[in-house]
Amino acid sequence: MQNEQEPQRKLVSVFRIQVRWADFDANRHVNNVTYFTYFEQARVDWLQRTGMQTTLENEGPVVVQTACNYRMAIPFVDALDVRVYVGPAGRKSFPTYYEIVGAEESAPVYADGQAIMVWTDRGSGESRPVPDALRALLA
Repeated sequence: MQNEQEPQRKLVSVFRIQVRWADFDANRHVNNVTYFTYFEQARVDWLQRTGMQTTLENEGPVVVQTACNYRMAIPFVDALDVRVYVGPAGRKSFPTYYEIVGAEESAPVYADGQAIMVWTDRGSGESRPVPDALRALLA
């Protein structure tokens, strides 16, 4: 059950990431900036599969704010799962939330985060109302 202080969200995708040797730093764990790349890969995969990464009208989402809570260092593992959650849309924006977990059963949550997305016209860069098709996916 969700806590009243937690944002309303629903799970929409689980994306498997194959961890690369280049993802690690001198401390022998996944570099902190790589977490944002994992969030991005999972988000873009979900948006592409739903047809919402870039629409026929040349509109799509852009990140306007992002954050990550590092729960524990990611050691050398073969794969991670990034869980993508969404929340209710505003007029022109919508929240996305993430959890990075190990791919094995009962793995810990290594990190969680969020990104606020604004729907935009890709040509002009101006914000637009979230389309009904995306709003339905977020509800």
